[in-house]
Parts: sequence; C-alpha cells; structure tokens
Amino acid sequence: MHDKIETISSIDKIHLLTKKLRQEKKSIGFVPTMGYLHEGHLSLVSESKKNNDVTIVSIFVNPTQFAPSEDLTTYPRDLERDKKLLAELGTDYLFFPNVEDFYPDDFQSHVSVNEITKILEGEFRPTHFKGVTTVVAMLFNCVMPDNTYFGQKDAQQAAVIKQMVKDMKFDIKINVCPIIREEDGLAMSSRNVFLDEKERQDALVLSKSLKLAEELINEGERETKKILTEMEKLINSVDTSQLDYVSIVEVESFKITDRIEKNKNYYILIACKIGKTRLIDNKLLKM
Repeated sequence: MHDKIETISSIDKIHLLTKKLRQEKKSIGFVPTMGYLHEGHLSLVSESKKNNDVTIVSIFVNPTQFAPSEDLTTYPRDLERDKKLLAELGTDYLFFPNVEDFYPDDFQSHVSVNEITKILEGEFRPTHFKGVTTVVAMLFNCVMPDNTYFGQKDAQQAAVIKQMVKDMKFDIKINVCPIIREEDGLAMSSRNVFLDEKERQDALVLSKSLKLAEELINEGERETKKILTEMEKLINSVDTSQLDYVSIVEVESFKITDRIEKNKNYYILIACKIGKTRLIDNKLLKM
C-alpha cells in the first residue's frame, strides 16, 4: 500500500496535471469532499478507483455553503488522518485548494440552480445550495473529471448538481452511491462526532423511522401523509430531537408527492437536529 499521497494546492498545477492526464487518454474519477473522511467517503473513492484510470479527491471546507449561524469554524478537520486514509486506498492525488485562491477578494460570480433548491434543505438553509453549486462548478473546472462520485445521503445535493451539470453542459457523469451506515443503522456523517452518548442513541430514530415507513409501504400504505405522521411520531419520541422536515419526493424532479405510485422511484427524506447537531438521512424507494 502507498504511505503517501501527492497533494496539490495550486490551481495552475491541478490544471496542468489534468491536461496531461487527458492528453494521455486517462479517465479521471473525482470525489469532492469537505474532509474528516469516514467509510461513506471512502466507499466513493473505492468506486472511483474501480472505474477510472486516475482518482482525484478534493478536500475543501467551503465557507460559502455555511450560513453565519452554522458550524463552519467547528466543522471537524483532520488533514493528516485524511491523507493517510486516502493513501491506504491508493488514491492518486489529493486536491487541497486554499480558500484565498478559491475566493479572492474580487470574487463575484455564482452558479445558482433555481427550482429544486427552494424546498427542503433549501428552505432551511437558503444560501446553502448556491455555495455548493458554485464551489462544485469551480472544482469541476479545476479537475475536469469524466466521472464524479457523490453519496446518496446528500440526495438533494446530488440532484441539484445533476441539474447544474445538465443545464451548464458539463461533460461529466454524476454517480450517486449508496449510504454507508454504522452497524446500528446510523448514517455515517462527519458531524456524528458532535453527538454525546445519549444523543448518539437518540439519533437512531432517523433510520428507525425510515424502516417504519418502508414497512408501512410494504403493507400497502400509499398516502404519504399517513406515512409521514407515523415517522414524525417516532422521531419526536426522543426529547433531543427537533425535526426540520420529513418528506417523500420523486427521485428525479424532487417534487413532493401526496401518493406513492407504481413504477416510480422516491426518496423518503429526513432532516433533524439531535441536540445541537443537524443530521440528514434518507431511503430510496423503488416501486
């Protein structure tokens, strides 16, 4: 196994590298992250390694996707540990840009996706997606990948990026990979480190409520209102939970649905604070 990973911070250098890789006709897989990597991120890297000649991972805690009240300064970081994990997987390159290079004082451009960003996460974090689409567009322009890998846990983010890629005519395939969970069902997240012991137990109501929804649907329930009511009851049964939303949407359009129909795919989505930590989770339904 490798014990080191080549790290590139300069934008000129990453452009030179990816130009050279493309001249050599090598396919580039790209995994954009905010670091503090866990098994979920590493599963994306493994997927990229399987399907591309070269895999590039970026680590960039993007300030423009955090609202002033959110956890930018406390967002967990451990670059040395991340590098070690990436090297062990045989990742080819780490792109680690500086905030000053990405957002110089005269920075004045943004990429916005309109409709799909207004609901759910967009309603609770109104500036969030503009920050995400802008930084992802910049990362895509730096790395120019053939394939890029996102986790299903951020299902709405993946849908927003797919829309941007389609609208902006990026020649990049977006691959959405399954959620990786802890043994007890909690979706892996860099923010899980903020949960104390009780909150860590309480947080299981998210995955349990998704399971409950699946059981109700398997028993024949099709009215989303009834399903969501039962989920809410379960989530609210722990005193640390503060629910932002629970919703059922069509996978492609992210339109909220009243009724589950045959031959359609849906996401059941949850965002909920457990104590002070905001967690999201979801389940993909193929009917």
